[in-house]
Amino acid sequence: MAFKTVRNLIIAGGVAAASLTGIAIAAGGSGPADGYKMIHKHWHWSGVTGSYDVAAMQRGYNVYAQVCRSCHNLDHLAFRHLGDKGGPFYDEHYKNPNDNPLVKNIAAEYEVIDVNPEDGSELSRPGIPADYFPPVYRNNAEAAYVNNGAVPPDLSVMVKARNNGADYMYNLLLAYSHPQPDSITLSTGQYYNPVMEGSKIAMPPQLQPQEGVFEYQSETEGQNPPEATVEQMAADVTEFLAWSADPKLAVRKEAGLMSMVYLLILSVLLWLSYKRIWRRLKPSEG
Repeated sequence: MAFKTVRNLIIAGGVAAASLTGIAIAAGGSGPADGYKMIHKHWHWSGVTGSYDVAAMQRGYNVYAQVCRSCHNLDHLAFRHLGDKGGPFYDEHYKNPNDNPLVKNIAAEYEVIDVNPEDGSELSRPGIPADYFPPVYRNNAEAAYVNNGAVPPDLSVMVKARNNGADYMYNLLLAYSHPQPDSITLSTGQYYNPVMEGSKIAMPPQLQPQEGVFEYQSETEGQNPPEATVEQMAADVTEFLAWSADPKLAVRKEAGLMSMVYLLILSVLLWLSYKRIWRRLKPSEG
């Protein structure tokens, strides 16, 4: 009987391990190919008390706006989110992000399709903080036509959609320089990238070293930003996209820590109350 129980537990454990392995492979693909070694960075937001780096997020937004925006949407992000607490352009003087002048200026740089309230016709107007980032293409058919049949994915939750998404995004942007093996044959419109499943990707290399032509300063750093190397730009746009995928991380961690402190104090008070109430009672000798 005991032997059967142990055997069943072992079988169940093996099935669970195999299932978890399958889930991990499905979430993250088969991993880098052709000898490419993933670079694992220590991200600012990792750990219990970690939070996003504001300057890095601001620079990352600049990278998105000037490079990624030409093809990729941020479907789940509104302009006002940029000014929320924990966001890249949060200002404590403007608790309502819709009043944040910086957020207003960013939104006004985009053209948003709206409806004319008088006759119902379609019109184009500058964005306001309440608007969501407008789509780059009118539909997927247009996106595929412009991009040789490939529809650029939405980036607003990409870091959460991938297993180890931050490292995946960072390495994907850097891995174009890895030597292409002779066994890989590329079709027209394809590029070699060992981080991509199958080592083939429709997106050409996007980040190039910028010297004096790339607006890379953040609002907090003024005119002294770090050098706009490919590695720096990849890290910063990853930081911004990590925030867009989980914009409430800082608020959630703050609430979690406060809850833990409250529960710790409550536990101490309960223990002291217990000792005070029962200290005069002696155990029965019978």
